[in-house]
Amino acid sequence: CLILFFALRSARLITAILITLVVGLITTAAFATAAVGHLNLISVAFAVLFVGIAVDFGIQFSVRYRAERFEVDDLGEALKRATARVGVPLTLAAAATAVGFLSFLPTDYLGVSQLGLIAGVGMIIALVLNLTLLPALLALLRPTGEAVPVGYTWAAPIDRFLLRRRKLVLTLAGLIALIGLILSPQLKFDFNPLHLKDPHTESMETLADLMNDPETTPYSLDVMTASVTEAAELSAKISKLPEVYAAVSISNYVPEQQDEKLAALSDAAQLLQPTLSPAHVADPPTDNQVLAAMAKCAGQLRAVAIGRPKEDGANRLAAALDRIFQTGSAKLPALNAALITGLMPRLEDLRLALSAKRVTYADLPPDLIRSWVAPDGRARIDVFPKIDVTTNAGIERFAAAVRTVAPQVSGGPIAIQESAQTVVDAFALAGTLAVIAIGILLFVTLRRVRDVALVLAPLLLAALMTLITSILIGLPLNFANIIALPLLLGIGVAFDIYFVMNWRAGLEGPLQSSTARAVLFSAATTTVAFGSLAASSHPGTSDMGTLLAMALFFTLVCTLFVLPALLGPVKAPGKAKV
Repeated sequence: CLILFFALRSARLITAILITLVVGLITTAAFATAAVGHLNLISVAFAVLFVGIAVDFGIQFSVRYRAERFEVDDLGEALKRATARVGVPLTLAAAATAVGFLSFLPTDYLGVSQLGLIAGVGMIIALVLNLTLLPALLALLRPTGEAVPVGYTWAAPIDRFLLRRRKLVLTLAGLIALIGLILSPQLKFDFNPLHLKDPHTESMETLADLMNDPETTPYSLDVMTASVTEAAELSAKISKLPEVYAAVSISNYVPEQQDEKLAALSDAAQLLQPTLSPAHVADPPTDNQVLAAMAKCAGQLRAVAIGRPKEDGANRLAAALDRIFQTGSAKLPALNAALITGLMPRLEDLRLALSAKRVTYADLPPDLIRSWVAPDGRARIDVFPKIDVTTNAGIERFAAAVRTVAPQVSGGPIAIQESAQTVVDAFALAGTLAVIAIGILLFVTLRRVRDVALVLAPLLLAALMTLITSILIGLPLNFANIIALPLLLGIGVAFDIYFVMNWRAGLEGPLQSSTARAVLFSAATTTVAFGSLAASSHPGTSDMGTLLAMALFFTLVCTLFVLPALLGPVKAPGKAKV
């Protein structure tokens, strides 16, 4: 709202934009309810995208209205002229943005596909409302006239510099693009969803402890075999891999070398059974007997520790026993619970162990067998890693090693890698389709291949500049921040279309125009909104905010400084006023 105030200088204009924005958001949410029925972690981002892009349409219309109101101090006439001047570029921008989002529909990534549908239709809704509801609200609210021009007259020297030095600007832009293309293979996709969470939360710290133990890590692998026998043979091969801690199958629950082990247990039972299961058991000692034994033990400890410092273990234990003795029997239940509560279960476990008998596959519990063997006889192997699988490199190495022996392996490490590949493929396909579809739309509307290239070139340069910066600061793509790509496409196309349409109409001084003011403040509102996410303590949200802010910043730079150099001088200056 603060940025809108600096852009429009009118509470009534801001009110009209916000009402239009809220109505559009509610309408788009209603469409999402009817078309999809529910939202997921990806498609819920439609609200952020709608606000970020729809506010641009409102700013474009309102700034153009202000410029026309300065020329003619009549509300109705200014609204008519603003609609006539901004209607076509706004419609083209909205259509291009909608086509960009709808290009995500054919992808296999369900969340992105649904996001494309909702956001694409949302752009059409935003266009309709900004060309109907917004002018109607302005007619009702009746904002005051304009005393000064809306554009930036101080930007005239920059306009002249970009025309005079356009070869230099375009050369620098070409070098940056070349660097981006060379560095592009170094951009990584972080496929580990755990890296999107705060590692300092209790749940993540607990998970880290589990993952550090190879027997409790959730990143184990599963291998399905045709039979129990094949599972036993294959698990033996997998266990020999240096990356594998253990490969467990149902056969591991049947002990090996049972004759030797049973003989050893029999010998141990003969020695220990009289102690573990005596014929006569004495009555438990009374509290007074326990206290007397405590006092005797403390005295014996002090006798042993004569001449030793007070910090000696014997002296410290004697002092502790003295303190308990002085309190009487009140502390004995707590002492008993602390020292010997677990003794009886351990003794019972030992008695049970000494009574072990021969175990066969048929002796295993049915529930245990069902968790390892399917009804049709297929048997599962669970493979645990020896190497660190908290890193992406470790996950890839562990999965690749097991695949050399069991190509049909599955499990968490495989699933997250394949999910990541699905996401990357989905965005690659959607991006390609979006560029092609937007290119066709622009060509049908502009009828010139050069003008289509002028719209898309700054956008591609902004993408490469974002890529370069991401590599330099070590910010990989992930499941959260990859959403910045459709946003860059949608907003960037809209910004470029406004300037190209002005250039075709013969408008000189692009940075002095009301369009520049609208684009600048539109980008500022969106950048502040998305950039604030970078302050989040949640790593995934923070990364998304950082990448979105960078992408929008570079889009704005390329639109304001590279695009005018690409356009060059207008062919028929003075056809319309800026």
